[in-house]
Formats: sequence, C-alpha cells, structure tokens
Amino acid sequence: MKPVIYLLPLAPLAACTMNAPESTPPPPPANASGGKCDSSRAGELVGQKATAETGARALQLTGARTLRWGPPRSAFTMDYREDRVNVMYDDAMTIIEVTCG
Repeated sequence: MKPVIYLLPLAPLAACTMNAPESTPPPPPANASGGKCDSSRAGELVGQKATAETGARALQLTGARTLRWGPPRSAFTMDYREDRVNVMYDDAMTIIEVTCG
C-alpha cells in the first residue's frame, strides 16, 4: 500500500499573514514633567464640579499621568506614586482638594 500525500494550497494562508499590520502601541504623550505630579498649579480646580473635563484639566495642570478620584467617605491605599494626582470631592461633587501621590 502506497502512502497518500495531500497537498494543500498554502498561498492563501501566507497572504493573510503577510498583509497583517504590525500592532505597535502609540508612544506616551510628551510631558514636560516626565509624568511627575506637581499640584501647585491645580488650586484653581478647588470649588469646581468633579467632571471628566476637570479630571482632564487636573492631569494637564499637574503633569501627572494617572488620575485618582477621591469620593467622600472612601478609603484609599497609602502607596505614594509620583505620577498620580488625587482629586478629592464632597457629596455635592465639588472638588475640595487636589494632591499628588
């Protein structure tokens, strides 16, 4: 008995893999502070409403890479991160404090 060899066309499979785009993550946004938080300019946010827009503004003003919201009566980890801004707000969603860490 002779062995049977099956030949499958591989060209369609090769074409799919050859045309697949490379997935490279985009570079992080340029930041003059290198991502290190500086809350000295963020005082203008105190008294404003806690919204997505004020959160983005907090990141912009402080140079931080990460935003952490601080709702009332919440517990937080005590780990310090120099690239994080903490925006604390009250029951009325009014920002009461902006800190780094």
